[in-house]
Amino acid sequence: MNAVLRSISDDDAPLAVQGLTHGYGDGAVLNGIDLSLSPGSVLGLIGRNGAGKSTLIRAMVGLLKPHTGTAWVFGEPALALSDRAKARIAYVPQQPEALAWLTSQQMLDYVGRFYPAWDARFAKDMLHAWDIQPNRVLGKLSPGERQRVDLIRALASQPQLLVLDEPAAALDPVARRDLLREIALRAGEAGTTVLFSTHIVSDLERVASDIAFLHNGKLLLQCPVDDTKERFARLWLPAHMSAAAPSNTLGQRRHADGSLSLVVERQADGRWPEAAYLPGARVDALGLEDLFVEIAG
Repeated sequence: MNAVLRSISDDDAPLAVQGLTHGYGDGAVLNGIDLSLSPGSVLGLIGRNGAGKSTLIRAMVGLLKPHTGTAWVFGEPALALSDRAKARIAYVPQQPEALAWLTSQQMLDYVGRFYPAWDARFAKDMLHAWDIQPNRVLGKLSPGERQRVDLIRALASQPQLLVLDEPAAALDPVARRDLLREIALRAGEAGTTVLFSTHIVSDLERVASDIAFLHNGKLLLQCPVDDTKERFARLWLPAHMSAAAPSNTLGQRRHADGSLSLVVERQADGRWPEAAYLPGARVDALGLEDLFVEIAG
């Protein structure tokens, strides 16, 4: 992986981790994760269900103490954030459960007291736009309605750092489109830094400026979305050439006829690995979805 880790002790890194490892029981979930977000970027964290995305996000925002490694939020240790730093962050878990005994309006009114930049008008308008009855108890809402309310709560705080764990998992297509539009608007106009996890590739293509692939607890790559088509490709080698396959690949499959398909990365000089130039080899362009399938499939 050629991505360069930013200086994660600097205040200008809204969110960063270094050397992060974690596991449950005897199984490792995260294995030496280095990741840093630039101010104003929209980073899509992609991986299959069970890849470790939620665990990584919880560790990054200080809700989980990793076995090893350190996480920083605006230059502060994630496990010891000041009130000032907390007021700059909004986090939405995949399955919101907090304050389920309150109504939607009661929860928003209560939470809003902790945020100096709270936008009560936005919260009210979004409840109406997303057809959420403000006097209904949160615990009695459907999963999709509950997730929408929590997204409203996060966006109304006008955060400088917005962290979303599978934000579209329970949303219908209209609400999903509205959310993606709101993310793009806040990143573009307000300079909000956004981290969101997903396994829906089309969401990444719509709003993400950068992408990070998490697979089996390892961060396989981090780069701008626009670079993926030029930087990565599928290299196909017939069976009799499989011995020439490069060792440094992001994914590899052997087919029934003995041929190999590999995900390869351009070298520093702009060339593909040497095997790509052998007679009989073929290099195919990869779209973002194809890249995801080849790496995580």
